[in-house]
Amino acid sequence: MTLTIEDVERLQQKLQEEQQDYQIELQEGNILLMGPSDIESSEIGAQLIYLLKLWINPRKLGRIFDSSGGFIMPNTDLRAPDVSFVAAERLKRTVRDFAQLVPDLVVEIKSKTDRISKLEQKVTLFLDLGARVGILINPDELTVSVYRPNGDVKVLTNEDKLTINELFPGWEIAISELWPPVFE
Repeated sequence: MTLTIEDVERLQQKLQEEQQDYQIELQEGNILLMGPSDIESSEIGAQLIYLLKLWINPRKLGRIFDSSGGFIMPNTDLRAPDVSFVAAERLKRTVRDFAQLVPDLVVEIKSKTDRISKLEQKVTLFLDLGARVGILINPDELTVSVYRPNGDVKVLTNEDKLTINELFPGWEIAISELWPPVFE
């Protein structure tokens, strides 16, 4: 049985009525249910969103979304990256619905139960459908892999800086800024 966006919306409504907190995606007609992620992954995502917004908002470059933002893909999948960006000229106004476009930037952050191969597939799918840059953050290895549509993958470590010149000219952050601080 192939499910649709309308089926996802009905399931979301039912889960909300039962006060269940799940993120739902639709992939090739199949529902994917995801529970909350670990707090380290969540903190990394919040930090990346913060660092991006500091650059993007004053320049009015576009919009940043967290893991709750759903995008209807050209292949009819409903996907929600952990962090995503859509350029201002492509989304002049937000909608009270899922966005029917592919984000320009998609970021996946490995949580403790994720498999890297599945996250790589998800990032690659976004790129195949039109994303301009994909990023996979792996807190277990302290690496950030940057994917581009031409197949290039660059793996960054703590000594490196992340730049995304095609979307955010002049922006850069040290990879070490992404990892949660240790308070002693």
